[in-house]
Amino acid sequence: MLLLENIPLAPLTTINIGGPARYFVEANNIGEVQEAVTFARSRALPLFVLGGGSNLVVADAGWPGLVLKVSLLGIDQQAGNDDEGKVLFDVGAGESWDKFVSRAIMARCGGVECLSGIPGSMGGTPVQNVGAYGQEVSETIASVQALDLKDGQVRDLCREACEFGYRTSIFNTTERGRFIVLRVTYALTPDGKPHISYSDLKRHFEGRETTPNLAETREAVRHIRALKGMLIVPGDPDCQSAGSFFKNPVLSEEEHEDLKRRAASRRLTVPSYPALETRKKVSAAWLVEHSGFAKGFGSARVGISTRHALAIVNRGGATAADVVALKEQIQQRVHEIWGIPLEPEPVLVGF
Repeated sequence: MLLLENIPLAPLTTINIGGPARYFVEANNIGEVQEAVTFARSRALPLFVLGGGSNLVVADAGWPGLVLKVSLLGIDQQAGNDDEGKVLFDVGAGESWDKFVSRAIMARCGGVECLSGIPGSMGGTPVQNVGAYGQEVSETIASVQALDLKDGQVRDLCREACEFGYRTSIFNTTERGRFIVLRVTYALTPDGKPHISYSDLKRHFEGRETTPNLAETREAVRHIRALKGMLIVPGDPDCQSAGSFFKNPVLSEEEHEDLKRRAASRRLTVPSYPALETRKKVSAAWLVEHSGFAKGFGSARVGISTRHALAIVNRGGATAADVVALKEQIQQRVHEIWGIPLEPEPVLVGF
């Protein structure tokens, strides 16, 4: 295990913000993960596990303890199918998520094609139950291998044990801080048909006579993400973000009716998206834009993407304090106008 000190964390995040880690370890195998945990405990240091850095904002003061970057690699397609005829892929937590999606589609396996282009690493996908364009990873995760910090044992957790919900799992709710994800096994459908339910995807293929295949769906998703500044492109000012900063709120029937009444009083109609309506979700982007925060809003240092109302971008020299101030301004205004609390999607570290 190579132990480093005072390592800047900003370059390890997609928003390029944050102070240093007092100690830093990049673990390439389970033994190094266990050794890093032992070191942190022996010094009574707070431990933070870093993945691809795409869904977090690090405080300007950095992290006072040990930052552990889990870099276990490998994408192994198991021979044969499981009992349900699915193809199993066993993937290291440090692998690029989009690399795995590409490999799955090259193998003509469906189930993750709509999650193309999402930045970050494999280890974060079960934690957040990552989802986009009508798919969530919980639909295809078979099991998660994780180090249990309670007793130091490596455990294999089945899908049900992970208790997946909308952008949640036991890893970020009831058992937050207990597990370190090491590997994830996905069960994908051989020769599966692409999942095209999201309105953006439907519009993209509108008028087409033949059904798109998995590869065409992947490219369409990446194209749509690029148009919204949600595909990491070096040099693109709209890409220096932590992705979507707010979750789409899930409302009760009463809350949904109240939202429609408030919208009608302003001569507005709450947009209906079939992919959201199934769970009484509403568009956080619509709420943000109709609360006075148009695309491009902000200062020279921090603001909202010119292409997506949910992305808070570092325009150059922004601090974590700048990002949090804008986040709170948006949350307060949305709550004042619509009576709906917006929950941040990125992890806020060191605050």
